[in-house]
Amino acid sequence: MGANAVNTACERLAPRIEAITGGRVHLRILSNLADHRLARARCTIPTKELEFVAQDGILRHSGEKVRNESVGRDNISTYSGEKVRDGIIEAWAFAASDPYRAATHNKGIMNGVDAVVIATGNDWRAIEAGAHAYAARSGKYTSLSTWGKDKDGNLVGTLEMPMAVGIVGGATRVHPAAQAAVKLMGVKTANELAEIIVSVGLTQNMAALRALATEGIQRGHMSLHARQVAIAAGASGELIEKVASQMVAERIVRIDRAEEILKEIKA
Repeated sequence: MGANAVNTACERLAPRIEAITGGRVHLRILSNLADHRLARARCTIPTKELEFVAQDGILRHSGEKVRNESVGRDNISTYSGEKVRDGIIEAWAFAASDPYRAATHNKGIMNGVDAVVIATGNDWRAIEAGAHAYAARSGKYTSLSTWGKDKDGNLVGTLEMPMAVGIVGGATRVHPAAQAAVKLMGVKTANELAEIIVSVGLTQNMAALRALATEGIQRGHMSLHARQVAIAAGASGELIEKVASQMVAERIVRIDRAEEILKEIKA
């Protein structure tokens, strides 16, 4: 991100500034509120694409056929695109007005942002500090993202935040994993990397809001947890999803139940 270069320049210029002003330079370090290095992402999602059906905690697009033969009708929930869209906008409105909700809302954004920042060898702590300071720039802590709808009824989301990252120097230049991540993304400039990072943050935010606005965030969390439990019980390949799906359907996510299901499937 160029922090060392800026700090070096600050220290080198300090004596000259003191001579010009007659004052004393005390702190010679950059600010992590890099509000002149903003990155923005925007997405427009047709309402039709927001439709989905949930069967036993497994989310499916509305166009995908849902099997009914092994489950009761009560295990199936259908969400219209308009309902999902409006639910996401309402969830964002809470974050825009309430700092307590905004803290968790922005944490969800940073789940995506930090992952890419860390993978590319950049300073995730600096990005976090700048993001939260930027979220409070009006004097009240609020949402980093905005969600609404356009004249055609499509869901529109935007994310703007400071993004002082780099691809030259520091860990990015010397760490093999960071080099591989930059190469994988095909970025050639720091601006391109910043654009990808905020896009991931906006995607993460949208996924969290959709879950909150429909079945609840815990259903998704338990689905992920169920897969981990299935693996711990010895499941592999396609069996992981089968064991996890049954545990979620039964709402019993334990390793002993996973082992039982695995034995039943293999029997």
